[in-house]
Parts: sequence; structure tokens; C-alpha cells
Amino acid sequence: MVSLPLVVMLTPAAAVVFAVGLLDDLIGLSPWEKLAGQIGGAALAYWAGVRLFGVSGFSAEGWWSLPLTILWLVGCTNAFNLIDGMDGLATGVGLFATLTIFVAALLQNNSALALATVPLAGALLGFLRYNFNPASIFLGDCGSLWIGFLLGCYGVIWSQKSATLLGMTAPLMALSIPLLDTVLAVVRRFLRHQPIFGADRNHIHHRLLDRGLSPRRVALVLYGMCGVAAAFSLLQSMPHNRFGGLIIVLFCAVTWIGIQHLGYSEFGTARRLALQGTFRHILQAQLYMTNFEKKLAAATTGDDCWQAIRDAGKDYGFKQVRMHLRGQLYEAELGETKPEKCWTMRIPLSDSDYVNLTHERESSVQPMIAITSLAEILQRSLGSRTQQFHTGMALPKNGSAFKTNGGVPKSTAASAG
Repeated sequence: MVSLPLVVMLTPAAAVVFAVGLLDDLIGLSPWEKLAGQIGGAALAYWAGVRLFGVSGFSAEGWWSLPLTILWLVGCTNAFNLIDGMDGLATGVGLFATLTIFVAALLQNNSALALATVPLAGALLGFLRYNFNPASIFLGDCGSLWIGFLLGCYGVIWSQKSATLLGMTAPLMALSIPLLDTVLAVVRRFLRHQPIFGADRNHIHHRLLDRGLSPRRVALVLYGMCGVAAAFSLLQSMPHNRFGGLIIVLFCAVTWIGIQHLGYSEFGTARRLALQGTFRHILQAQLYMTNFEKKLAAATTGDDCWQAIRDAGKDYGFKQVRMHLRGQLYEAELGETKPEKCWTMRIPLSDSDYVNLTHERESSVQPMIAITSLAEILQRSLGSRTQQFHTGMALPKNGSAFKTNGGVPKSTAASAG
């Protein structure tokens, strides 16, 4: 059989991944232990000849091929594991991907790949009969990891026989649903500062369930999406395809529309922040805060503290700044204000000392970021030092104490009364 070398060479690698999943089902493995086993299986597949030499026309010859292949295989393996959260979903998606690779192999006259995919397609079809909602049997991690790993291997072999520079793009499209779900999960958890390997209920199928669809209907909708992805994939893999770029653009447009309809708030918020230049505001705020904390640390008198606070108020666009310290009231108008359009926040430094910050309600500046940071720095830098002012002693600097007469410039201070 022409496919025998391919099947035999992949058997050890597939067995390692299956064993990792089985151990996880039986005794439970940590995410890092599962990842190590998957990398080991991917390395065996690379040794067997499953090697990725480029993506979308970008070559990865030499040693780059090894990490790129491992990344692809581990990504596919985990993608099917993550999407296996509902009856029949991973099995059905895997069946669509397997049939897509089978048809592509026939179009390429790649009989070895075609014969290798037939047993997997048959197994998935028979399994789906009992795995579809309501399911009586389940894949488990050993099944979902194994399916994803084999499809990742078949996708690389498909790309090796491709007649176009964009060969790897077609397997990406064929496996786009589980891969997209994985990418979205990683990005979402990163934006929310959640563990990357953690679990949540915001996968694609969960979002569709939240929209009121039944589990059966969700599975059918995702099967339909897999069918669309398969059509794009096969069109992309056609020999002498002159519209490869257009197909990729259309596929990306359809994918983007689909993501928008899922209603992930993380991406909408991140997009608005990027378009509004909020990242630059946050970076600038951090730089201001670093400079502000340095000034407070170097302050030796109440006037020094006031100068630093007043400068920080200007930097952040506050309209009025007031500080009560050592029985003195410091106050500065930093802009025109209308009381009915402003809010004021008081930051206590001690029982009697405080800093007031006034800001307009309608402003493009992000005042709450400034308030939180300013409050933390003020209480950390001055909260334990205000008593030294009350006793008439200046703030210590570099371990030494300096005397001061306690006076403040008339232009910036008034009696506390």
C-alpha cells in the first residue's frame, strides 16, 4: 500500500498524544505536563517527515521548520480539545475537516493522504451517530487531542503537495473553526488578565448557546460554518488558482463578520481604546506618575510637596487642586471651571491633612486612572510622613533632617483658618 509508510511513521507520534490524553482522563495532568507530552508527539511527527516549510508564501527552511511545525501541531491538537465542549461538536467539526482533506488529496492525486484520511473519516462518522446530542459516548481528552493532532499532521502533508505558494492557507481554512476558537480564547484571557490555560464559558459554542440556540442547533450552525470554510479551502487549493488573494480576502471578511456577531465585549473595548488613543494616554500617565513619585520622594518641605502636586494636577488636566498640610491650605486654580460640571475627590493623608482634586465631568482625559494612581502615590509617599510636618520638621531626605520655618508663599497658600 502506498500509504503504509505514512501511517506507520505517524503511529508512534499519534500514540504519544493519545497516551497523554488518556492519562489526563484517568488521573488528571497539569497543563504543562499535557503540553510537554504534545510537544514530544509533535517532535516525533517532525522526525517522521511531517515538516512545515512555510506559511502563505513565507519560507521557513532550515531550523525554523522545527518550531513552526511543533507550534502548528500543538495548536491543532489543543484546538480540538477546547472545542470539545458540547455533544457532537468536536466529532462533527473533525469529520468536516477530514473530508475536506480527503477531497483535496483526490484533487492533488495524493493517494497516500487520501487513503490515510479514509479510516479517520469512517471512525468519526460512526462515532458521531452516538456522540450527537443527546450523546451516549464521549471523546474524552484522548479522543479530541488525537483527532486534532492527526488533522494537523494531514494538513502539513496537504501543504507539502500543494501546487501554490499559499499552500498552507488551505489547511488553515479547513481547520479554521477550532483554530479561531483557540485564538479568540487566548486573546480574550490575555486581555482580561486570566490564566491562558484556564477554562471559561465564552467559547464560540457558548456564545451561540447564550443567544438562545439549543445544543443541537448550535452544532448544526457550526457544521454549516465548517462547510463554508471547507468550500473556501478547496477553492484556495485548486491548481493554477489565479484568485488566491481574493479568496483569502473574502474568507477574512466572512470571519470578521462572524466574530462581530458573537458579541465579544473584550474586542470591542480594545478596538475603541486603540482608536481613541487611550494606550498613549495610559503610557503618558505612567510616565507622569513615575516623575511625580520621584518629586515627592525628594521633597523636603511642604512647598516642595505642593509644587509636585500642582504640577501633577496640570499634567492630568485637573481644574483645581487643594492641599491641607501642617495647618496650611494650598490652593491653585488650573483652569476655568463651572461648579455644576465638575466633581471633586478628597484623598486623606492623615486625620487633618488631605488633597482635593477637581475635574470636569465631560473630558477626553481619563481622570479615574489619574485619581487611582495619584491617591496611591500620595498615601504611600506622604501618609506616614505628615506628622513630621506637624512637629515643624521638614521631610527627611537621604536620611537627614532639615529645619524649616513652616511658611509658604502667599501666592500659593492661604490660612487654614
